[in-house]
Amino acid sequence: MKRLTVLPLLLIVFSLSVTAQNKKKKDQEAIKSMCGCYEVTFNFTETFNYSQDSLYKPSDTKIASGLEWAQLVEDDDNKISIQHLLQVGSPDAPHIVKHWRQDWLFENTDFYMFNGDNKWTYQSKPKKEVKNQWTQKVYQVDDSPRYEGSATWVHVDGKSFWENTTTAPLPRREYTKRSDYNVTVRGNRHEITKYGWLHDQDNEKVIRETGKEDVVLAKEKGYNTYVKVDNSRCKASQDWWKNSQEKWAKVRTKWDEVFARNQNLALHAKVDNKVLFKYLFDDENYATEAQINPLIESFIIK
Repeated sequence: MKRLTVLPLLLIVFSLSVTAQNKKKKDQEAIKSMCGCYEVTFNFTETFNYSQDSLYKPSDTKIASGLEWAQLVEDDDNKISIQHLLQVGSPDAPHIVKHWRQDWLFENTDFYMFNGDNKWTYQSKPKKEVKNQWTQKVYQVDDSPRYEGSATWVHVDGKSFWENTTTAPLPRREYTKRSDYNVTVRGNRHEITKYGWLHDQDNEKVIRETGKEDVVLAKEKGYNTYVKVDNSRCKASQDWWKNSQEKWAKVRTKWDEVFARNQNLALHAKVDNKVLFKYLFDDENYATEAQINPLIESFIIK
């Protein structure tokens, strides 16, 4: 009798395990499908504003396009890392710009949540909160933190997508022009499409002050399309990465050591009147661990 009772339970457990593994495989395939060569179009427009200032001026609508290579950097069972490279200028002699990076971690429990003014608050979440979820961690061009959030990949009605809302710094198109808000609350949707993939955003521009409730200054819509093209069009980016990947692996390793401290993080905007990426983009003077590690430490506010 016991065998008859136990056997169905074992079959149920086995079936659930197989289903979970198949789901995880679909998740991994969706994430890795974002790699490759893409014609990218960036579209941003301010939709509503709530300012009490009669002279308030909304951000200009932004429409830009370019060619981008998304390079698979790590492909482990619980971590997938993708480095983006912008390819600009003449197709015959393009200039390569190291762009953002996205890491995807399965059932990650350690988070650095942006809290305004170049500060990130460390949070540890219980495993049950992130069960079957993937964390997307987005990094700046110098591999310093930007924003991150956890959610479940959804595969339904022929669609694969991931949605999350999280706090983030001002986008690069804004932080040199705007000082009237200091946090972006980003509603991110990554969807795999027939043409490639889509980054759909519903964002809030937020004023955050210690001891006060957040104030929403304005809302913004972002709609960025990644249309897949032949990988040969991004050969210059691929070659650049082959020549540069060892150096940037050292940069990532140093940042990983910083993140593993599992404590709040605050960064200087500049050291000696110079931002971090301008130091790190100098390959002649910043190529070794002995040069890179103390530089990154110098930007950390103790």
